[in-house]
Amino acid sequence: MFNIKKLLKNKTLIFSCRIILGSVFIFASIDKIFHPEAFAGILHNYKLLPDILIYFPALFLPWIELIAGAFLIAGIYVRGSTFILNALLLLFILAITTNIIRGINFDCGCFSTLPGESGSTYLLLFRDLLLLIPGTLLYLNYIKEQETK
Repeated sequence: MFNIKKLLKNKTLIFSCRIILGSVFIFASIDKIFHPEAFAGILHNYKLLPDILIYFPALFLPWIELIAGAFLIAGIYVRGSTFILNALLLLFILAITTNIIRGINFDCGCFSTLPGESGSTYLLLFRDLLLLIPGTLLYLNYIKEQETK
């Protein structure tokens, strides 16, 4: 039988979740930080925001990914970092799903601003859903820790 409480007591698993999730977001932020104009073009291709609102997330989203990922790895503000990264994952899942439903072909810009680096949109969706697993475990671990205090 699957026991979530036993999983949440496994400090090695929780530490691994922090390292994995934090590392993925740090890696994802680097190219976008160095190429904000290219990332703005990618965001434009999602066709979810008006043109005037594209540049704000293009400039700040990668820095949020970098800082939250670094904090998660360092064990600083784990609760807030986990919340932010899970919220971003849910936002990405919603954006990808919306464009799959609308039939819009796009590069996600997740790890590279180069055209054609994304792959299948269904694989992108699956990858983000998989990344929610360590994020959810971290969040549930935080809730468990709060209940025991």
